[in-house]
Amino acid sequence: MAIKKSAKKAHKKSLKRRLHNLFYKKEIKKRIKEFKKLLETKEIEKAKDYLSKVYQILDKAAKEKVIKKQKASRLKAKFAKLLLKVSA
Repeated sequence: MAIKKSAKKAHKKSLKRRLHNLFYKKEIKKRIKEFKKLLETKEIEKAKDYLSKVYQILDKAAKEKVIKKQKASRLKAKFAKLLLKVSA
């Protein structure tokens, strides 16, 4: 365990950061899973509306540096393409 006061503070901060990051990662997984489920059940209109929620969480996670900006962009493009493919 940390001995110095600054090391204890840093450890405490890293634990808070970890919880913060886990929240975003779980939220991303949950929304992506729900979006894919909507596509599988052919609920295109609901999927189109839900895609904005997926975009929203990806952008927030990228802004908070939980995931990289490029990964967020890549996932957004992937899901937009998937929606077009299913709706066509």
